[in-house]
Amino acid sequence: MQDLLIRERDLAFLLHDHLGIARLADRPRFAGQGRETWDAVIETARRIAAEKFRPHNRASDLDEPRIENGKVVVHPDIGPAIAAFSEAGFAAAHHDEAMGGMQLPWVVTQAAFANFQAANLSTVAYPFLTIAAGNLIAAHGSESQKERFLTPLTDGRFFGTMMLSEPHAGSSLSDVRTLAKPLEDGTWTLTGTKMWISGGEHEMAENIVHLVLARTPEAPPGVKGLSLFLVPRYRLDADGNPGPENGVVLAGLNHKMGYRGTVNTVINLGEGAPCIGELIGERNRGLTYMFHMMNEARIGVGSGAVALAYTGYLHALDYARTRPQGRHPDGKDATSPQIPLIEHADIRRMLLLQKAVAEGGLALCLEAALLVDDQRTHPDEAARRDAGLLLDFLTPVIKSFLSDRALEANDAAIQIHGGAGYTRDFPVEQFWRDNRLNPIHEGANGIQAIDLLGRKLGQADGRSFALFREGIAGTVAAARAIEGLSGLAEKLETISERFANLAARLLSALSNDPRRTLANAAAFMDAAGYISLARAWLDQAVTAERLLASGEAESPEERAFLVGKLETCRFVFAWLLPRAGPLLALLEVGDDTVFRMRGESF
Repeated sequence: MQDLLIRERDLAFLLHDHLGIARLADRPRFAGQGRETWDAVIETARRIAAEKFRPHNRASDLDEPRIENGKVVVHPDIGPAIAAFSEAGFAAAHHDEAMGGMQLPWVVTQAAFANFQAANLSTVAYPFLTIAAGNLIAAHGSESQKERFLTPLTDGRFFGTMMLSEPHAGSSLSDVRTLAKPLEDGTWTLTGTKMWISGGEHEMAENIVHLVLARTPEAPPGVKGLSLFLVPRYRLDADGNPGPENGVVLAGLNHKMGYRGTVNTVINLGEGAPCIGELIGERNRGLTYMFHMMNEARIGVGSGAVALAYTGYLHALDYARTRPQGRHPDGKDATSPQIPLIEHADIRRMLLLQKAVAEGGLALCLEAALLVDDQRTHPDEAARRDAGLLLDFLTPVIKSFLSDRALEANDAAIQIHGGAGYTRDFPVEQFWRDNRLNPIHEGANGIQAIDLLGRKLGQADGRSFALFREGIAGTVAAARAIEGLSGLAEKLETISERFANLAARLLSALSNDPRRTLANAAAFMDAAGYISLARAWLDQAVTAERLLASGEAESPEERAFLVGKLETCRFVFAWLLPRAGPLLALLEVGDDTVFRMRGESF
């Protein structure tokens, strides 16, 4: 059976033909690496994902976490899968060789990670959070914290979480109440309740390292008064091994529509025994530090959503090719054989929608991962700074727009399966349920839209947005030089100029009437998303045309693959990019329907 995860040819096309990651091998951090190494890493990820992660995806959905004798019990295949992930080196793959890592480019690790996300998003959430926690500690922790916690996190003995939300606050972090009081030895006692904590309690690791947002006494109100604390489930002894319990108490489990394999908890800190934590960095800078983990998680949410759209697409494609159903509209002979679903035009429309979101979204996610590499390792300081600014602008688009469109893609996968898609006989209904969390967690999509319009648009005196526009201009210039793509280049240039003019007006309006302006932030986000998706597809079309013109595409399979890229690009420009038009029109007239509507009138 095919693994139906992420197409190998598509990953190779994006990484090597399109993004040209071979240039990373010229940088000192990646010296001695190259395509052979990177392809082997991705192939190992695919094999482990297919053998260890995918087989229990349905089982862990049906056998969701539960509490027995005060302990959280998860499906028994989850732990061994994560152990295989860690033993293969994926938890430490991007870290320094000195700490057991392989110093792989982030874009390579994320390409490998996409296979795990497509195979079983719930199981891979545990190492995903652990990797992000380790990255935060590596960036902002003290030397002592790094020495005691990083190696156990990267070798899979300790797992990590992020503790932000609280029952009364949700996404409103300015209302966090968890309190941290200083002790004479420099540690802190924490008291409070945290909600929606993924991976917050289980027995699969020796320890769980919680990164907790809390307030110190006399801290200023709002997010400016938040500090970040490292709180292990078990305190460490003198040798760094888990010792006594640390007052991190399970209060209950949240039972979810999807994503069920990832345990989600309510945690009481300091209940029955002191909860001791260590301050990370300086007081009142906790949210700044936590954004290191949150931004990484937001890109991960987008890539996870895309991975589910991708595997859903491949399942729908396989079904459409093998399921006989009906005849063509002009086929009047009821005794003639039925044709495969894929022969019907509307099925092809839904397959094209899924392909557009899956492959285009994967391209955007890998571009973001390459920006992370440029931000960290590009030899030019200005290029490093610009990579970070462009990444800041794209992060909410990747998290929000792609998670919404991935749901649309999964919905189409169900539709292609017909009534069977609405049953548990096929996995596409689970893909949709699992994906439904992605528009919510790590900052709901409405918050992402406000962030994009209210903060990122004007960031660094508009430099982030200027870099976004420069990327579009570069794509337009490359496509304009190709006869078959010049018309698409004109369309992208026209709508992007309209978007840029609107953005300038909105920046001015934000300073005068922010509440009214931000009421339509969702429309701005979606317009930015459709333009970004179209740009990503036009970029791929340029690469495909280059490969076809070079004569390298000798096999029928390779030509079909590249023609598929070109036809999908045309679909995006015909069906998806035009969706941005009404959104821009709404923003241009300054519609205030949402702003004026009052609660009592609903």
